[in-house]
Amino acid sequence: MRTRIYNARILTMEPGKEVFKGELCIEDGKISYVGAERSVSGNTAGEAAGGPWDQNIDAQGNLLLPGFKNAHTHSAMTFLRSYADDLPLQEWLYNRVFPMEAKLTPEDVYWCAILANMEYLTSGITANFDMYMKNESNAKASVDTGFRTVLCGSINDFGGTVEGIEEEYLHFNQYHPLISYQLGFHAEYTTKRETLEDMAALGQKYKAPVYTHNSETEGEVQGCIERYGTTPTAFLNGLGMFDFGGGGFHCVHMSEEDLEICREKGLWVVTNPASNLKLASGIAPIAKMHKRGIRLAIGTDGSASNNCLDMFREMFLVTGLQKVACKDAATMDAMDVLRMATAGGAGAMGLTDCDVLAVGKCADLILLDLNQPNMQPVNHIAKNIVYSGSKQNVKMTMINGNILYQDGKFHIGVEPEEVYARVNESIGRMKKDA
Repeated sequence: MRTRIYNARILTMEPGKEVFKGELCIEDGKISYVGAERSVSGNTAGEAAGGPWDQNIDAQGNLLLPGFKNAHTHSAMTFLRSYADDLPLQEWLYNRVFPMEAKLTPEDVYWCAILANMEYLTSGITANFDMYMKNESNAKASVDTGFRTVLCGSINDFGGTVEGIEEEYLHFNQYHPLISYQLGFHAEYTTKRETLEDMAALGQKYKAPVYTHNSETEGEVQGCIERYGTTPTAFLNGLGMFDFGGGGFHCVHMSEEDLEICREKGLWVVTNPASNLKLASGIAPIAKMHKRGIRLAIGTDGSASNNCLDMFREMFLVTGLQKVACKDAATMDAMDVLRMATAGGAGAMGLTDCDVLAVGKCADLILLDLNQPNMQPVNHIAKNIVYSGSKQNVKMTMINGNILYQDGKFHIGVEPEEVYARVNESIGRMKKDA
């Protein structure tokens, strides 16, 4: 499949490169050209600049940029959207979430993950870093819909084994080009020390990064200090957990020592501002982390705690909350936040071929409609994305060169009505059995 997108404004997200007018060409899912618009001979759809092309897309002056990378998700938790709201984290997790999750079947996870993928597409998200259960169903949902997913291990004392994580690591990293896998566990506070030590050893065996929920609440940090005499970050680092990198999701309550460990080890911090606000967990010190050179990305978390899988809302919250917390309207520049949502997320997920728009990279990209009131005037297009952009601006979402969402319609091999019916059937059954 050869595709040419022309008459576009393009933001590649490469360092130092500004928005320019030009075209982008795709061959077999990879970007083959991105640059100034080339001369057109014959002016026919099949012969335009470097053709013949299977499809020519007139961007009509709208903006092409890399797709957003949702660097922390629990996709199949769409079944709990608005089911366990307005509760503190521990009560929410132990009394509402865990009991319902125990009723999930593989088929439930499949359809709930497809629902999440649909919502990601409407928000310009082209890949997610998913930490959940029944990963075979999750992976199949992504492959069947053409979505890109990085799976993350999630064992804890309630389920799973280190041996199982190793099997998944080997299995899913050769499963399908759209699927990959990173080592991980749920959290320090849900996982006994013996298991954590074995997870650290597994990371060392494969020289692989390890990821986990980290320092999301004050209570979590205090509990670790009571158990081990130190913070979760320092404790896990002392086990050798981060000898080959990795990172933490949330990282709201971090000590100076924690931040220095993140910097020294090159760890990724994935912030989830909407979820942390809704669960009253706090505001992560992202501006401080950014100044230290800590690597940063953004996630939505799951639908049970957010409840919206919307990268536009997350981007605005990242910068807005830091301005308030630091009492400095100049902190966390919108361009830095946009990098977190694109190239930053790709780095955290190990998707080094999906970070920017450049020759040889995967054609995971979005087209944003600038001909909307919220994007006018075009004083600074990129900052408009963070400060005034919304899902309504997502005109097209493409993954691996395939258009999966365009002008409000999905092209994922299944009709939305079937997905909605399946998900509502699942939650109806589980609530009836409660």
